[in-house]
Amino acid sequence: MARPEKIRLGEILLQQKLLSLEQLESGLSEQKRTGRKLGKIFVENGFTTDEAISGALAKQLGIRYIHLKQYHLKAETVWLIPEIQARRFRAIAIDIHDDGILIGMADPTDLFAYDELARLLKRDLTVAVVNENELLQMIDRLYRRTNQITGLARELEQDLGDGTIDFGTLGTGGGLEDAPVVKLLQSVFDDATQVGASDIHIEPQERRLHIRFRIDGVLHLQTEADIKIAPSLALRLKLMSELDISEKRLPQDGRFAIKVKQQQIDVRMSTMPTQYGESVVMRLLNQSGGILNLNAIGMPKQMLKRFRAILQRPSGLVLVTGPTGSGKTTTLYGALSELNTLERKLITVEDPVEYRLPGINQVQVNDKIELTFSRVLRSALRQDPDVVLVGEMRDQETAQIGMRAAMTGHLVLSTLHTNDAISTPIRLLDMGVPGYMVASSLQAVVAQRLVRLICQSCSENYILQVNEAEWLKAELKETVKDHRYAHGRGCTHCNGTGFRGRMGVYEMLEITKEVADAANSDNPALFMQIAENQLAGQTLRRHAVTLVTEGKTTVGEAMRISSQFEE
Repeated sequence: MARPEKIRLGEILLQQKLLSLEQLESGLSEQKRTGRKLGKIFVENGFTTDEAISGALAKQLGIRYIHLKQYHLKAETVWLIPEIQARRFRAIAIDIHDDGILIGMADPTDLFAYDELARLLKRDLTVAVVNENELLQMIDRLYRRTNQITGLARELEQDLGDGTIDFGTLGTGGGLEDAPVVKLLQSVFDDATQVGASDIHIEPQERRLHIRFRIDGVLHLQTEADIKIAPSLALRLKLMSELDISEKRLPQDGRFAIKVKQQQIDVRMSTMPTQYGESVVMRLLNQSGGILNLNAIGMPKQMLKRFRAILQRPSGLVLVTGPTGSGKTTTLYGALSELNTLERKLITVEDPVEYRLPGINQVQVNDKIELTFSRVLRSALRQDPDVVLVGEMRDQETAQIGMRAAMTGHLVLSTLHTNDAISTPIRLLDMGVPGYMVASSLQAVVAQRLVRLICQSCSENYILQVNEAEWLKAELKETVKDHRYAHGRGCTHCNGTGFRGRMGVYEMLEITKEVADAANSDNPALFMQIAENQLAGQTLRRHAVTLVTEGKTTVGEAMRISSQFEE
C-alpha cells in the first residue's frame, strides 16, 4: 500500500455530512484552546461517534474499516508489534499475508506512526482503519503478562537460591521496586486488572505454585512456578497488609490499596495455612470504576419499578439473598446510591467495607475488639439514620435488632444466605425471629444469581441437546422449537471461553398483606403456596430462560444457576 497522505478530519466529516459547519468551528476553537485531539472533541461533545469517524476516514482514504470485535486475532500476529509501540502509535497487527502485514490504525493519516511501523516490521504494510476504543480494549486483552510473570518467577527462584528469605530486601527499605518479588507481584496485579479478574489465588501445591485468576466467576490458571517462591510471595503480601509475618499457623485477613494503570484498586487479602504452605486469596475492588446504578444490574423493568417503589418507603426491611459471589453487594450499593441524598442520613455496617461511598457513614465490623454487627447496629440507631445497611443478617440478635429498626421508622437493607426468595421468611423464623416481626417489618426479598454472557464477538447459532430441550419445556412448553439459541465458539475477545461479562438473574417476593398473614401463621405450607402463586412466571429460573431466548446466555448457564436453588 502507498504511504497514506495527511488529511483534515474536520473537512472529511463536513464533506460526508457527519458534522455541521457550526460544530466544526466549535471543535476547532476548543482544540486551539485545549490542544486536545479534534476527533475526541467531536465525540465528547456529542457531534458524532467514534464509529462514524472511523468509517469516514476509511471511505475518504479508500481503505477497509475493520470492526475488531468481529475479527478473530491471533496473539502471535498481534505480538509482532511490541506493546509500547502498539499503544504509542494506536496500531495493531491484524493479519499476515503474502503481500505483507495488515495493520489496523486508529489514525491511518499519522505519517510518523506509519513510517516507524514499517521500519519496525520490515515488511510491506496494508493499512485498515479501526475504532480507537476497540483497539485499546484489544491491546489490554492480548498483551498478557503471562511470559513476563513466568520469567519474573524464575528470576525470583534464582534470587532465593537455597530458599533462605532475606527479610531486609523484602521489607520497606530503599530499592524495593527492584526486588524480584515486588516486580512479580506488580506484573500479577497488572495482568489481573487487564483481564478484569475479581480474585487472585496463590496456591502452593506439593511441587508447584499455582497462580489463578477468577474471571467472570470461573477460575483460570495464569501461571505455574517453583514452590520455593511461595513463602516470599506470602511474606511480601503480609507486609503490604500489615499482618503478622511470624504467624503461619493461623488464618489472617487484611487489606491494602494499590494503583494499577491509573486505577485505584482496594485489595482484600485472606491467608490460610494448608498442607504445603500458606494459601493467599485476594479480592480486587476497583474504586475508580464507580458504583453501578440499578439500571445497569439487569433487573427486569417491571421488577425494577416495583423495587424502586419499595426503596422509597420510609421504613421496612428489604433483603437481598443468594450465595457468595452472586452480586448481592452490587445490588445493595446500587440501591444506596439512589437513596443517597442530602435529605437522608445513611449508615452502613459491613464486614468488610468493600466500596467507599461519598456521603455515607460506613462502619467496619471488627470481632477482635467485639465491634460486632449487633453492637454497631445498636449504636447506629442512636445516630438518627434514615437508611441503615447491615452487611449480613448473621444471627438472631442482629436480625431482631434490624427488624425492630425497620418497625420504628428506618429503612433497613441487608443480605441473607438463602436459595430463593420464598425460603427467606422461613429462614428468619428458623433463626428464632418471631413471626409477627417478620410479617410486620419485611417489605421485599430479592433473590439473585449471576450468569455468564455469551461473547458477542463469537456468538453463533446452537442446536439444543435432548436434555436441554426437556429442561426448557418446563418454562416454554411447546414453544421451545420456536426460539433460536446461541453459544460462543471461543475467540480472542473471550480468551477462548465463549463467555464475556456477567449479568444478574432475579426474582422478587413482595410481602403483601396476604403473604405477611401467611408468614405469621403456623402453617408453612400455606405460606409456600401463596408465595409461589405471587412469584408465578417471575422466578429466577424464568428470568434465566428469558435470557436464553434473547440470545444473551446459554442453556447450560441457565441450567447451572438454576440447579443451585433446585437442590
